[in-house]
Formats: sequence, structure tokens, C-alpha cells
Amino acid sequence: CFDVWAPHAREVYVFGEFNDWNETSHEMKRVEPETMGVYELFVPGAQKGQMYKFIIVTEQGDKLYKADPYANYAELRPGTASIITDIEHFTWTDKEWMDKRAAKSDADVYSSPMAIYECHPGSWMRHPGRDDEGFYTYRELAKSLISYVKTMGYTHIELMGIAEYPFDGSWGYQVTGYYAPTARYGTPEDFMYFVNYMHSKHIAIILDWVPAHFPKDAHGLANFDGSCVYEYADPRKGEHPDWGTKVFDYGKNEVIHFLLSNCKYWLEEFHFDGFRFDGVTSMLYYSHGLGEAFCNYGDYFNGNQDDNAICYLTLANKLIHQVNSKAITIAEEVSGMPGLAAPYQDGGYGFD
Repeated sequence: CFDVWAPHAREVYVFGEFNDWNETSHEMKRVEPETMGVYELFVPGAQKGQMYKFIIVTEQGDKLYKADPYANYAELRPGTASIITDIEHFTWTDKEWMDKRAAKSDADVYSSPMAIYECHPGSWMRHPGRDDEGFYTYRELAKSLISYVKTMGYTHIELMGIAEYPFDGSWGYQVTGYYAPTARYGTPEDFMYFVNYMHSKHIAIILDWVPAHFPKDAHGLANFDGSCVYEYADPRKGEHPDWGTKVFDYGKNEVIHFLLSNCKYWLEEFHFDGFRFDGVTSMLYYSHGLGEAFCNYGDYFNGNQDDNAICYLTLANKLIHQVNSKAITIAEEVSGMPGLAAPYQDGGYGFD
């Protein structure tokens, strides 16, 4: 069953290998209540491994060819299609790790040694002389990385650039597929193997996560149904000038749920042990990246702060710690916003 949120679309179609890429044979139906803007269609012939996309006809009659924002697997770039997959049948063997993690007290979490190795999988090591750029697969990476991490005494690996992204030069910080581990290094099951293997060696995995912005690539979230769906409609808020990217509209419930669900997804389906939130300063202030010096952030609540983003960050920390009370959350933040690393029960934002 295919579902997509496109509240201002005139028509929506799903097409792919299951219908020989026929653009008009599978029109999706707007489900009740229609004001939600969700379209749905069950396609009996669709099978695992087949590529697909959505065609969104805008109110002006333009056709937009979009990848599935909730797809769990994507075509290897430069292709931009989504791929039908099944992530429910991987055999996890990290129960000992998960049980031991759950049994820790809060005091144990904060008193235990912690040394984090930040790793970009595509740069850690490569097979030389290959036309496919020689990337190690997730499974090869697990076997090659573990000896170094253990020898150097690291307790955690922070993975950069895992959610699907189109441009190698972004290092994974301009995401188009928030629910899909990048196909550069293998399948979702291959990535599960990586996490499972690291847990078997007593190494925790932190996801470098990008909730602050997303790129303008035509197949991605930007201008999704011909209007500002995921981003702020006000261009003064909806674009990050330094990065050339769009900014999430944290005032929309649907966007909040998209991002909160993504936290839950990585924790539950991939057994992550925590998150490092990228670009938090750009979320907190409308003017970040507009030439304002950091020393001018001293007046933190002068009307320049994004209260919706602050609310979202607090909700995200609360949800993450509800799903996994021992998860680690880290904020990349440079202004020193008060309360950022105070518990949300005490009025803070809840980062560890």
C-alpha cells in the first residue's frame, strides 16, 4: 500500500517497475478526512525490490516527480527512485546488549567512560582502483572498523551521512530520504548487520541526524506538492542562505510527526543508541547564517528565536528518552542557549 502526504495536490499517481512506469494507470485516492491531504493506493502486483516514484500534479497543473519521503530504501545515486523493501525480517542477535543497556541506571550512564569516534563510512577506507569508487559495504565496514575502534579504546561510533542523500560532497548533511539508509554501502539489512555486529562487540552507535534543513533537489521534500509542505512558506524563515537549503516548518503538526517518527524509527528498527542533532543553532535562531556574530546571541529570547523549533527539540528529546531511556542525545550548538542540556522535567530542552 502506497501513501503520501500532498495536501495541495490536484492529483497524485504512483508509478514504477510494477506497471512499466506508466504514469497514469495508478491514480491514488485522497483518503478521509480529505483536509489531511493524504493519498493512498494498494497495488497488488508491486513486489520487493521494484523501484517507484510519485507523480504529483500541482494546483497549477505542473507535474512533479517525487521520491517517497517514508521509503526505507532508495535507488543508488544518481538515480532518485524509491525501492520497495521489507525491513521486518532481519535476525537481530544483540539481545544481550539491549538488555544490558536497559538495565543500566541513570547514574551508570553518566558515570561510565565515553569516547566517541566520528566516522564517515565513505571515507573510512576504500578499495582502490574500482569504478564504483571502492566504497566498503556496511558489512565490510563493520569488520574493518571494529579493530581500530577497540584498539583505540572508543566506546561509541557516531556515524555521519547514513540517511539517503544525493550529493556525495554534502557528506550526508543534505538528506532526501530520512527513512532510508543510504544505498551507497548496501541494503537496509546490511546496515542492520553493521549495528548488530558493533553491539556484539560492545560498541554503541550514535546517528548524526539532520533535522535542521533539507536540500532543494527536485525529487526531495522541497516544494513537495507545488507548495511549501515541509518548509516554512515565509522565505525569510524557509531557506538557509549559507547552505542553500530549505528549513523545516516546526509549526506544522505533520512536519513534527515526520521528524519525531523518524527518531522512533531509527531507535526501534535499527537499534540506535543515540543521536547527535546537527545544526541546532540554525534551528534556534532565524538569523543564524545571516552574518550575525555569535556574541550577539546574548539576548536569547529577543524575538529572533524560533519557538516552534524549541518546542520540537524538547518533544524530540522527550520521545527519544521514552523509547530508550538510556539513549544519548547531543546537540551541535554554538550560542550557549540556556537550558539546552537541562532535563525537560526541569524546564530544559532535554539534551544529554
